Amino acid sequence: MASLIEVLIDALTKEESEYVTLLDLSKKKTPIIIAGEIEKLQTVTDEEQSVVDRLIALDIKRAEAMKDIAEVMNRDVGTLKLSHLIEMLENRPSERDAMIELRDRLKATVGELKIINDQNRELIRQSLDIVDFNLNLIKSQRSAPETSNYNRSAGIAGSALGGSTGGFDAKQ
Repeated sequence: MASLIEVLIDALTKEESEYVTLLDLSKKKTPIIIAGEIEKLQTVTDEEQSVVDRLIALDIKRAEAMKDIAEVMNRDVGTLKLSHLIEMLENRPSERDAMIELRDRLKATVGELKIINDQNRELIRQSLDIVDFNLNLIKSQRSAPETSNYNRSAGIAGSALGGSTGGFDAKQ
């Protein structure tokens, strides 16, 4: 059982380390989103994906350790939580304290990661709203009504509001 706890602690430690890396990448993304640097954003997103891949592997390792611990303790793996395991380790204070510390660090890191990701999501949403607004503005300029100016022969001499520009210039 002790080795299973050590495997679990090792998996949780590595998982917490990867979440810290993911948090750092998310913090790095915020100014990139604000600056609108798409290439750099793609690079950071690719780095995040490799961290997430490692997290998935560690999560599988952690789940297997929890399953093995549940079998040894004759408990249902679906109901065995880290907090229950901490309670069961009251006669092993060093392992219990390590688990408590890991749980608290994981909670704090994941909580901060959630806040940063929510901020980044909002920044991206606002950027998309600005792009959408600009595209609608360009469309509306092209379909603006003519002014009601007439010449001497009662013909319409008005011009379209917003001027008539050529096609969409992708370089702008």
